[in-house]
Amino acid sequence: MKIVRYSLFLTIFTIGCNSHRIPENASQVAPLEVGQTVPDVILTNSFGHETDLHEIVSERPTLLIFYRGGWCPYCNAHLSQLAKIEAQLYDMGVQIVGISPDRPEYLKESTMEHELSYQLLSDREMNAAKEFGVAFRVDSTTINRYKNGGLDLAERAGEDHYLLPVPAAFLVDTTGTIHYRYFNTDCTVRVGNDELLTASKELMN
Repeated sequence: MKIVRYSLFLTIFTIGCNSHRIPENASQVAPLEVGQTVPDVILTNSFGHETDLHEIVSERPTLLIFYRGGWCPYCNAHLSQLAKIEAQLYDMGVQIVGISPDRPEYLKESTMEHELSYQLLSDREMNAAKEFGVAFRVDSTTINRYKNGGLDLAERAGEDHYLLPVPAAFLVDTTGTIHYRYFNTDCTVRVGNDELLTASKELMN
């Protein structure tokens, strides 16, 4: 009986340890799927105040955008593109929320630089990215290449985990259920506005 109980304990312990195993590269991520529920995570807004993701999505259907940070030109271009359809989405009843590892002060910079009126949130510890299954570990070669180019990922996040999210979009209803998912391991490719508008219309009809 003791052996059985011990084996059961080891199984449960192992599952728990592996539940947040971080992929070693972007191609190995396994994002949450349509029908699954938004995890219970706490993020920080641009003023440094903690906010519950469930509370945010409970207010109205939400388009969650995971991006790498305000240092990424492809992310910045996408944030600006999203701003062009924000009014249309809001009229449908959908809000946009951007999530990145950037510290709150960098969120302010991005908001001002790109004249964004939708909310950006800091996931500096990458808890949301891990729970959504979009986090991956940046390899040492890339870290050094970034540093040589003047980018310190640890400084941007205020954490030395050296994790980034695969750019992704999740459209969720007020119960936190995912109705649409997009991700691409090629960080230069982002979902188009037309596709997001179509998905939002389908959700709200």
